[in-house]
Amino acid sequence: MSSTTAPNTEPTARRGGLLRDPDFLRLWSATTASGLATWALPFILGLAVLDGTLTAIDLGLVLALRTAGFLVAVPAGGLLADRHSRRAVVLWSGLAAALATPLLVVGLGGSTALMAVAATVVGAGQGACRPAFQALTAEVVAEPDRQRANAALTFSTRVSTLLAPGLTALLALVTGTWVLILGTAALWLIAALAPAPGSAAVAPRSRAPFHTEFLDGLAEARRHPWFLAGLGALTVVIATGYSATGVLLPLASRDHYGTEAVLAGALTAYTAGALLGAVIVSRWRPRAQGWAALAGLGLYALAPLSLIAPVGPIVVLVAYALVGVGIELFNVPWFTSVQREVAPDKLARVSSLDFLLSYGLAPVGLALIAPAAAAWGTGPVLVGCALACVIAPALAALAPGGRTFTGARATVG
Repeated sequence: MSSTTAPNTEPTARRGGLLRDPDFLRLWSATTASGLATWALPFILGLAVLDGTLTAIDLGLVLALRTAGFLVAVPAGGLLADRHSRRAVVLWSGLAAALATPLLVVGLGGSTALMAVAATVVGAGQGACRPAFQALTAEVVAEPDRQRANAALTFSTRVSTLLAPGLTALLALVTGTWVLILGTAALWLIAALAPAPGSAAVAPRSRAPFHTEFLDGLAEARRHPWFLAGLGALTVVIATGYSATGVLLPLASRDHYGTEAVLAGALTAYTAGALLGAVIVSRWRPRAQGWAALAGLGLYALAPLSLIAPVGPIVVLVAYALVGVGIELFNVPWFTSVQREVAPDKLARVSSLDFLLSYGLAPVGLALIAPAAAAWGTGPVLVGCALACVIAPALAALAPGGRTFTGARATVG
């Protein structure tokens, strides 16, 4: 199969930097709003469980269906964003989430079925916009500025997750849960309406059936061995290290230290470390950027290692802060390299593959780690998770192009 590459339609770097670029600021506002809406909904629905308007079983069902909608929509969103305007995909996916969110309020405490349908649509809107945002960033921001742009985007997301729990809890004291849910609908409207059209257009091409275009995206991903290897490493780390945090950190906080404060402190330290990592990587560009990014990803091994024995709360907090730094040392160069190396007319499809595997398999790890700990013991499972977090990035570093996250295999027509 031959490979077609879009002509060079790169946006031009603007004087004055990103903060004076109105197109980037509009994109930043949209991605920040979508990230905050995505994070806030489970927390708000958790408050509804506490006040008795929603049961824990219904909460689990609603969140599971939101995740299912996300997973179904991610590949479809990537296909549509490469076939049509990326701006249009962001618009319609954001509007779908915004219009479905009020139905959660209507169903709250009354119709679980209505809430389930609404949550599925919200998840689909969330999933469809993710690859479109990735491709739109490459259209709006010139290549020399993209690393700083991606760092700024992830920085805003981390600030939201750091500050939003307290702010949401305070708002819940003076207003109802339904008002907070409608607030997420307003955030989705911002995400839908804020971005400007991309300054670079995808090259016109004949349309093929959806399954053919999906296979074209897979073929483009296979052209970049470093991408497949890095995605495999990221998927393993999320399925093991992230699962250890989600399932075993609360148990370690209770069993080793007798308090939930270590749990809250570790998660706060992780976010603070991620903020620091975003600041560092916005300026730092090592020659072996791929190896540096994969080393940062490997720092996730510190999370399960810190939970094996009662080593002291400070050690756990420091470990999670370093994990936060490391994950952004990986994330920002990873997104930037994908935006630079992948053919522009296939970027959304390749990005959708990234989100589908890395995030899509995370629930599998979450579901399996507790039974594994029950069968073999918490200590051995944590050691296994730590080893996986080290070995997977190390193997990815050996792939062609892994040193710099550059290079592609030639294709023959």
